[in-house]
Amino acid sequence: MTTTDPTGPTGTGPLTNWAGNLAFGARAVHRPRSVDELRELVRRSDRVRALGSGHSFSPVADTAGDLVRLDGLPTRIEIAPDARSVTVSAATRHAELATALHAAGLALENLASLPHISVAGATATGTHGSGDARRSLAAAVRSLEVVGADGELRTTAHPGAVVHLGALGIVTALTLDVVPAFDVRQYVHTGLALADYAAHRDEIHAAGYSVSLFTDWGSDTGRVWVKQLDDGTPPATVPGARPAAQPEHPVPGMPAATCTPQLGVPGPWHQRLPHFRPEFTPSSGAELQSEYLLPRAAAGAAIAELRSLGAQLAPVLHISEIRTVAADDLWLSPSYGRDSTAFHFTWKPDPTAVAPALAAVERALLPLGGRPHWGKITLADRATAGYERLPDFLALRRELDPAGKFANRFTEQLAGAAR
Repeated sequence: MTTTDPTGPTGTGPLTNWAGNLAFGARAVHRPRSVDELRELVRRSDRVRALGSGHSFSPVADTAGDLVRLDGLPTRIEIAPDARSVTVSAATRHAELATALHAAGLALENLASLPHISVAGATATGTHGSGDARRSLAAAVRSLEVVGADGELRTTAHPGAVVHLGALGIVTALTLDVVPAFDVRQYVHTGLALADYAAHRDEIHAAGYSVSLFTDWGSDTGRVWVKQLDDGTPPATVPGARPAAQPEHPVPGMPAATCTPQLGVPGPWHQRLPHFRPEFTPSSGAELQSEYLLPRAAAGAAIAELRSLGAQLAPVLHISEIRTVAADDLWLSPSYGRDSTAFHFTWKPDPTAVAPALAAVERALLPLGGRPHWGKITLADRATAGYERLPDFLALRRELDPAGKFANRFTEQLAGAAR
């Protein structure tokens, strides 16, 4: 029998997201124990949505109807006989999947900063890692198993259905591309003037398999995380910066023990590509997040604009991160059709204080082609913010869910603004 669960990712009490900035408005929260139970729940519900690990800061997963948590379904991690793909249950977290793959001598091409997030949730919102040649996590998807509005289970590989915002059905499993396992060395470089970063950003981001710059925009300096393949190449240098003498946390003053090993110590891909170790809660969740993906050619102009806003941004920021992401062909991916630079902002948990700074960021980045991340907060009208395949996606949604069973306020606002 489907169970109702009043607790959320943040603990007992009202169901909230991880950050606590959003309380879900569902009339009931269900945790089905089988796909057949889920199918029956979807069949009889008029409005239903799935909740992943609760790490989205936007109301993308919210509903006034039935909310479904998928972590009660049987766990599946099934490696294909040719060892080129894996089928995984939707609620499986990347840390669990990565451990199982590595034990089989396999890997995902890339991971996000947090290994705590669910595979299905990360895919649904277009979450990414970093690297000039690394595409979004959703680009690894070969196919999805989805319970549709009629309660039937179907498989799809449609490029418009992979980054789906939960609006096309409830995903029960995903089949992902895998590659042979590999080792990585991680180095941190400190004291980089943002002027030097701007002058050498292409060289810096090409220095490793995965590269991130962290800054508060107020100090006009940054620190660079370089994750290199352990293939015998010498440690990369970062012009104008110096190698860190001890492990660092992306947020100055926070304990580095929660972060993955640094100082060039080689280790498995899944213990180096994320910034944070899975055995630690990365933070209290006392934060807000925004992110915008721009055409890579616009990065220089974006950096100049943000440097000019440093005095306004720094007081309300924990930290900001810049990464690169390769283009993909998924309709609602923030990196659809273009190699991108991602500008991420981890704000202090004060919406009133953050709002003017966020507005200033959007005035700077949206005219440069910035696409807001689906799982983060934004003041922008997402329907007019650079997602040119949104009308095609909405047409696909009408075809697959004509009664709007999987709709919510988030998707209805998209549909209304796109008319």
